[in-house]
Amino acid sequence: MKTEQLDYFRKKLEDMSQDLLKEAEKTIHDMTDSTDNYPDPTDRASAESDRSFELRIRDRERKLLSKIREAIERIDEGNYGVCEECGDDISIKRLEARPVTTLCIECKTQQENQERAKKGL
Repeated sequence: MKTEQLDYFRKKLEDMSQDLLKEAEKTIHDMTDSTDNYPDPTDRASAESDRSFELRIRDRERKLLSKIREAIERIDEGNYGVCEECGDDISIKRLEARPVTTLCIECKTQQENQERAKKGL
């Protein structure tokens, strides 16, 4: 992969990371500053459900942050954009859609098909 492309993806990954960290900070701020008092049990349950949903999203984003860090490490090591399964280059279109990916589309499709087959048994 060309240096310009690697620089582009590094910037994209760093921007994604910053956006996720800002959202996490906002969530922490909103939850710690919240002084909501819901006398109605239905309102309280709804608010707790919303908070639970928000925390699940943040947990998924925490996992994505880890993948972003790993992708940046792969850029530093010189193996970003190479499929860890077959060793072929991962297409730029695939990296655009999912910059943290470690598998080319063919290997990912094969992996998903195998997972579906296991669930079907």
